[in-house]
Amino acid sequence: MKHYKTSEIAKAVGVHPNTVRLYEEWGLLQPVPRDKNGYRLYNKEHLEQMRLARTALRCEFVEGQIREKATAIIKTAVKGDLKKALNKAYAYLSHIQNEREKAEEALTLVNQWIQGELDEDSCTYMNRLDAAKQLGVSIDVLRNWERNGLIEIPRNIKNRYRIYGINEMKRLKIIAILRNANYSMMSILRMLRNIDQGNKDNPKDIINTPDLEEDIVSATDRWISTLIESEKDATEVIQQLKRMIGK
Repeated sequence: MKHYKTSEIAKAVGVHPNTVRLYEEWGLLQPVPRDKNGYRLYNKEHLEQMRLARTALRCEFVEGQIREKATAIIKTAVKGDLKKALNKAYAYLSHIQNEREKAEEALTLVNQWIQGELDEDSCTYMNRLDAAKQLGVSIDVLRNWERNGLIEIPRNIKNRYRIYGINEMKRLKIIAILRNANYSMMSILRMLRNIDQGNKDNPKDIINTPDLEEDIVSATDRWISTLIESEKDATEVIQQLKRMIGK
């Protein structure tokens, strides 16, 4: 049986040797035997498992289930049950496609809101507690959205309590929908600021394109692009597993 060095495995897959060792430590490769000098002896199966792991974990993830599902596929394959891993990979691809559909639907509602086509709530004004109940979020979540600049709530001039009217509830509904679709608060804020400034033509591009002044950019700051990349990777995972099954 042909054996490979750590550096050879890394070069074949296109990663740093430390990544190969890290994947072994994480249990994403079968146990690697060593020679009498203590050097790792990787075989062809290790190479294919490394290719699978690298493809499955290539994209930047934030949404927990995507990462968990990708890792479960790899560990199932490492145990030798490639057909079960393939079934998991198909379910993984479906999950990503559903996430993308949810993200796209949220942006459709954003366009309806911009065009004034979003259904109005029957209640004209309400307090924070009632607003939170209607949106299905906690009061702390509403405070957080306001504190992060997603919305500014007017106050009663007499008692200084916040009052939530139709316009505020529509905006909050959009924020809730986008958060539920896993968009980051930074990307939502970016889009809302542009809309408030009169730029209403391309919310999809705006929410998916971080500004230059954003110091830290996560996957959910460019969520649609991340899902598109993840969908491509999931398809490659399926093809890799089919190759492994066919060998």
